Amino acid sequence: MFAVLKNRHYRQLFMAQVVALLGTGLLTVALGLLAFDLAGDSAGVVLGTALTIKMVAYVGLAPLASALTARMDRRTVLICADLVRGAVALCLPFIDAVWQIYILIFVLQTASATFTPTFQAIIPDLLPKEKDYTNALSLSRLAYDIENLVSPALAGLLLTLISFHWLFVGTVVGFVASALLVMITAIPALVAKKDEGSFWQRVTRGSRIYLATPRLRGLLSLNLAVAATGSMILVNTVVLVRSHFEGSESDVAVAFAFFGIGSIVAAFTLPKVLDRVRDWPVMMVGGLGSAIVTLSFALLSIFGGLPSWPVFLATWALLGLLGSVVMTPSGRLLRRSAHSEDRPALFAAQFALSHACWLIAYPLAGFLGKWIGLGPTMVVLALLAFVGCLIAVFLWPAQPQQVLEHSHDDLPPDHPHLEDTRVVDGHAVHKHHFVIDDEHRVWPTQG
Repeated sequence: MFAVLKNRHYRQLFMAQVVALLGTGLLTVALGLLAFDLAGDSAGVVLGTALTIKMVAYVGLAPLASALTARMDRRTVLICADLVRGAVALCLPFIDAVWQIYILIFVLQTASATFTPTFQAIIPDLLPKEKDYTNALSLSRLAYDIENLVSPALAGLLLTLISFHWLFVGTVVGFVASALLVMITAIPALVAKKDEGSFWQRVTRGSRIYLATPRLRGLLSLNLAVAATGSMILVNTVVLVRSHFEGSESDVAVAFAFFGIGSIVAAFTLPKVLDRVRDWPVMMVGGLGSAIVTLSFALLSIFGGLPSWPVFLATWALLGLLGSVVMTPSGRLLRRSAHSEDRPALFAAQFALSHACWLIAYPLAGFLGKWIGLGPTMVVLALLAFVGCLIAVFLWPAQPQQVLEHSHDDLPPDHPHLEDTRVVDGHAVHKHHFVIDDEHRVWPTQG
């Protein structure tokens, strides 16, 4: 897995991701503690609202940002987004009202909605071989897990020495360091399409490709399953630990760390698994497993009382593992589903649509947790995860084909794409690796 780090340009981008996520991990812990400091037992509602605002920015602005920055130098886009995020994080220690959290979170996540899809779309250009790209996806997953393991552990250590407000300074340092690393990285220029269409067509292009591709519609349903189970952890961990377990601020960091441990285990094992097993069964096991574990924990809590602290941590670790099993291979599906020039738009669509699932789940986790209790809330979220998995089974064929035979009745006979066709029943027919593009607007199995 670590062999891909021999590629100097990818290594520099990977390190930029690592340091930015170290800062983001500190932000996650500090924001939860700030919410508890301002709102007490209503911290879950505050975090649920803040994370909902984050998802609104992601869903609404990622495709728009992709279209606006399509003609810009990608290095410049990444650096500017990092600097904006750093400036916002610098303001967070000075707020003293809940509404200020909401405004700053919106600005920060608007910058993230620009940064992340651009960053993700660069990696396939740096690592064209699928094996290398799979390893890079696992490393990227590992970097995200730093937010749930190393950063919370570091936060727990720092909290023994300083106030949680100072954790926001670490976030600023992470974003600035990320910008400096991007600045020294050689990023391949993106070959622009000759006819990019209108601005609205550029905004919606990624979503049109995404929603017309069966395996990506299945991925979207699995995203819903992961969001349903993951939202409980991200929104209500601080409430569970502080109010129900009567734990300390450091215990909150420990809980997030165990969630990260599970995800790290998945990141290390998935490359070898995906060498032998197709994406479909691996991701389905992750989605269904997350739903089953969440429902089991909820029923145990309702009928037998809250489990012991070790059982709680083990459950969080298992949910981290199963969620990563779904999310890590998703980049492989995206890479196979578009030409290089369409990948930025497609990654932006995945970013927006997957976070639309979190936009549904976050408010449910926050407000239901306050209104009906955490146990019943977990039951609702587990059932939502089961629904997502069932929809994925119907939308994504278990034996997906990459090379499809299809006809082109919509193209003129002299079109360059029809050079290698044969005539069957009056139709120009050929086969090749099929993706949605200007010549292929509908999946063949749809008629």
